[in-house]
Amino acid sequence: MNQSLNHILEQFNKKIQYAINNSSLNTQLEESMRYSLEAGGKRIRPLLLLSTVNMLSPNDIEKGFETALALEMIHTYSLIHDDLPAMDDDDLRRGKPTNHIVYGEWLAILSGDALLTKAFELIANDQANHAEIRIKLVQLLSKASGHLGMVGGQTLDMQSENKSIDLTTLERIHAHKTGALIRFAVEAATIIAQAPSQIAQKLIAFSEHLGVIFQIKDDLLDVYGNASDLGKPVGSDITNHKGTYVSLLGQESAEKELTNHVQKANDLLDELSHSYDTNDLKTLLKLFYQRNN
Repeated sequence: MNQSLNHILEQFNKKIQYAINNSSLNTQLEESMRYSLEAGGKRIRPLLLLSTVNMLSPNDIEKGFETALALEMIHTYSLIHDDLPAMDDDDLRRGKPTNHIVYGEWLAILSGDALLTKAFELIANDQANHAEIRIKLVQLLSKASGHLGMVGGQTLDMQSENKSIDLTTLERIHAHKTGALIRFAVEAATIIAQAPSQIAQKLIAFSEHLGVIFQIKDDLLDVYGNASDLGKPVGSDITNHKGTYVSLLGQESAEKELTNHVQKANDLLDELSHSYDTNDLKTLLKLFYQRNN
């Protein structure tokens, strides 16, 4: 990453260390929440949100941090629950034992629940943004993470296991399961920075291409990725009989589809570059399609 993004990431990681305070109940709940939240990862969703705010209105980047923390909490809770035996039954996440392996299933479930609700507490209490903006952000994140977004996509994904699905169904799954939170990152930034509607529309279109890029690359890495780089076993999609871009299109066509979306995303950034410094977003775009984990 470039110097600007590294600085944003450093600021974000400092804030995430203090995002969860211990309660007076003296349980392991907060420890379990922190275990997954601080386990690392690329932080691409909060980075996307914060770098978009920074591009649109550099003086307003501080207004994005609580929402970025909330977004990472939602993402982390979804990973905790995805890894459970009832769903993907994974033992490793980011090179470490998954939450339920360390703390047991019931505490892993509750940790995910607590991270989900903590996310909305953070946005609701964020005095850096006016109440009207906070309400919009809560509404947007509720939709992106709930039955109309991520949870709905995950449900359709689970229901599609061991079944033959077509490309339209696959696209619907990932537009919701994966794409919804990526879109939220960018759309939330346009709300926080109060971007003009025409600019916001282009950025949202960019985010939708990013969501597809992320998923196609994920599917490709499950075929040719390295388990040590990924921090989890490869081939889990095949084991779980999941439809993927690779299984439906073949590896070569999936690579072509990836390139197509990268080009379209780049074209949108080129249009925006006449008015804004898009270097950070271009760097993130490369991170999306060149990553090895």
